[in-house]
Amino acid sequence: MREVPVVELNNGVSIPQVGFGVGLVHDSVVADVVQTAVDAGYRSFDTASIYGNEEGVGQAIARCGVPRDELFVTTKLWKNAQGYDAALRAFDESLARLGLDYVDLFLIHWPAPARGDFVQTWKAFEKLAADGRARAIGVSNFQISHLRRLSEQTGTVPAINQIELHPNLVQDNLRAYHSEHGIVTQAWSPLASGRLVRDESIGLMAEKYGKTPAQVILRWHLELGNMVIPKTVTPARIHENIDIFDFELAEDDVLALTEMHNDTRVGPHPDHFS
Repeated sequence: MREVPVVELNNGVSIPQVGFGVGLVHDSVVADVVQTAVDAGYRSFDTASIYGNEEGVGQAIARCGVPRDELFVTTKLWKNAQGYDAALRAFDESLARLGLDYVDLFLIHWPAPARGDFVQTWKAFEKLAADGRARAIGVSNFQISHLRRLSEQTGTVPAINQIELHPNLVQDNLRAYHSEHGIVTQAWSPLASGRLVRDESIGLMAEKYGKTPAQVILRWHLELGNMVIPKTVTPARIHENIDIFDFELAEDDVLALTEMHNDTRVGPHPDHFS
């Protein structure tokens, strides 16, 4: 069993640095996929209401054989459920689908700035945290301007900002803001939806370490201090993506991967996705 390092959030809650994402995994198969991940050593699982698979994830959590308090479960609030009362109702619905009494982390999935609701939504999140129904609260896809609004108008700093992040989108300024304000950076699409594993230069780097391109990229994230939630349904890759703790990248290789930044996204820009 692999020992996965944990990261302490700004409220004292700890989360494994490598988790397992289930976006686009169909509800009919997600329980088996999550079980494979549990067997591989994952203890942190990231779902969302929009993924349509919270029920399957909950079934896997219930039957996986690992005590609930040894697992870390994250789910996320979709854009159409923003607003104080709507967010509380949506949380209840997610919790019921998961079959849980609490979640370890609840995230606002997108800021949707044109809607103008994310501050009131965050105040609902603060209530959920105060009531102990979410052990930690955070955001996803928030830009610095959105984070500043939360800081100016509420009393709680997000524990995590889950953002698109990979060597083609390094997000230096946003990560620096996180570091300054005690927000953990968690990378979704850490492999750029698989695009970067086919890069020739990364392939050559992987050969040097006796690792796969995906393992080299995920290790780069860890060297930067990022958390990652890679997603795959292939058992071999599920095991591969967590087998990244027995090597380190040389400083020049970390720099070479960082210099691949070209501001290219695989997902939408948060300022315009409402």
